[in-house]
Amino acid sequence: MARYTEAQCRLCRRETMKLYLKGDRCYSDKCAIERRNYPPGQHGQGRGKLSDYGVQLREKQKIKRIYGLVEKQFESYFEEADRRKGVTGTNFLILLERRLDNTAYRLGFANSRCQARQLVRHGHFLVNGRKVDIPSFLLRPGDRITVAEGSRNLQIINESMAALPRRGVAAWLDIDASKFEGTFRAYPVREEISLPVQEQLVVEFYSK
Repeated sequence: MARYTEAQCRLCRRETMKLYLKGDRCYSDKCAIERRNYPPGQHGQGRGKLSDYGVQLREKQKIKRIYGLVEKQFESYFEEADRRKGVTGTNFLILLERRLDNTAYRLGFANSRCQARQLVRHGHFLVNGRKVDIPSFLLRPGDRITVAEGSRNLQIINESMAALPRRGVAAWLDIDASKFEGTFRAYPVREEISLPVQEQLVVEFYSK
């Protein structure tokens, strides 16, 4: 599967905002946005005003990069959200939040979604007592996510959990740090998903 292998900080600079793709680095003065808050490239500081289409495209790219998806995955999630009852944009974000890699990150088991995705692929997590190594696995209310017994001494997991008080835990999740376990309590509502995104622009983008 295709994946982005260039500098993650370039993605934040392209969207001119922090996407929190590099974990603790994003909270330090080493963050690229703190140092160069303009798009990368030769003409980064001279970009003009965006058209309506450009605004919609940038919002789509922003959400895609936050969750670390490739274009085909992103479109598949949107098509699934569009088929479901309710508000398409909200359905879309809920589907993305239900991903196992995103939930592992939200629970503090990883410093970033990218790191969480790698940990999931390497089999470091259990869902309801069974190993799941598929980052896109969709969780349901009541599902328990546990760090595998043999992975609880991993430095990256323990360092990530130590930083959890600063980041906080999403309202639809519960965490028992002493047991290295979290619970997906319920599907989130839009007001609980604290992301600086306008999903309606993505709906408009795909409605053309």
